[in-house]
Amino acid sequence: MNFEQMRTWAEIDIGAIEHNYRAMRARLSAGVRFLGIVKANAYGHGATQISRALEGAGCEYLGVACLDEAAELRRAGISLPILVLGHTPVSGVEFLIKCGVTQTVCGLDAAEAYSAAAGDSRLKAHIKLDTGMGRLGDWRPGDLEKAAALPGLDVEGIFTHFAESESEDGTFTRFQLESFLKTVGDLEKKTGRTFEIKHCANSGAMVDYVGAHLNMVRPGIALYGYYPGRAPRGLELRPAMSLKSRVMQVKRIGKGDTVSYGRRYTARGDTVIAVLPVGYADGLHRALSGKPEFLINGARAPQIGVICMDVCMADVTGIPGVAAGSVATLFGADGNERIFADRLAELAGTVPNEILTSISARVPRIYTRGGSPIAAGDTILFQEAVKSDKEMGAEENLFP
Repeated sequence: MNFEQMRTWAEIDIGAIEHNYRAMRARLSAGVRFLGIVKANAYGHGATQISRALEGAGCEYLGVACLDEAAELRRAGISLPILVLGHTPVSGVEFLIKCGVTQTVCGLDAAEAYSAAAGDSRLKAHIKLDTGMGRLGDWRPGDLEKAAALPGLDVEGIFTHFAESESEDGTFTRFQLESFLKTVGDLEKKTGRTFEIKHCANSGAMVDYVGAHLNMVRPGIALYGYYPGRAPRGLELRPAMSLKSRVMQVKRIGKGDTVSYGRRYTARGDTVIAVLPVGYADGLHRALSGKPEFLINGARAPQIGVICMDVCMADVTGIPGVAAGSVATLFGADGNERIFADRLAELAGTVPNEILTSISARVPRIYTRGGSPIAAGDTILFQEAVKSDKEMGAEENLFP
């Protein structure tokens, strides 16, 4: 698609991703590995492209939510170790083993099923402990020792997940960390083995709890430029995604005229409206209706009326030069003005993670570095390295 023909698009600054990676890496002690979370299409930024950038920057591990996401990366030629953080059906064990993907094990039943499915092969695994998140991880007394000794499982690591590491009150986070370290220490004494990788630091803990770094961290939202709840504390992060659209029509309405479904907006006087081809099907939440401002020609334009599936409207009264084809920045930078996804999250009563991951597949991603588009062939980001199912050595029905 020609860039000038794009109705709405997201610009992803690979330079910002690399900067955020380096900024966090600089906080780590020697020997601490970095697992980049690229689940949910790398928080909407493009899993394959972000994974290639992280691989080139020196990242040691990648984290995904499910087998489908791991398959996408392996098909694209990503060779870094990949940890599936969620459950995988036993039918996927063959793929996991043949493609060198590490599986999270959340309980003894799953461990025994994976062990049996592995047969004479060995499935690399990380044990998941629940220390207070209340999600995956269900181990009864004695289960961990049994799982660690099962044939067919190469238990490389063990981890937990913090429930509120971004909170100002670190009491529960410290409780979780202490619980995790005690459980791991007791298990290592009972089994006589030491886990190669121990990890529990998400973005919040990576920033604020050095003692939780252990020997691997796994930042998510911070990698994409957003602070996990608390003040930055000396860590400079750069938001990587901008969401832009192109004005499709400029029109005038008079005092008393209404706009959009439900007629919730009534003009107080003569008003100039820009109609933008972006709506909730693109990821601009309907719940934001009438709340945000957009950037058009370097000025702030209030969004007015209910956000529709494919379009929305903005008040551009008093903004000179707005015409069909003018670029509107929904979040990102325009001249000296800045609006980022955390502001939309605040208005919607959610977190930046949801805003970013909501940008739909019909919105093209344009990759840039320092504001300049990355041309095909200029970087590994655009090299085709897709392997067939046969080359992967896996059955077709193992792939989504």
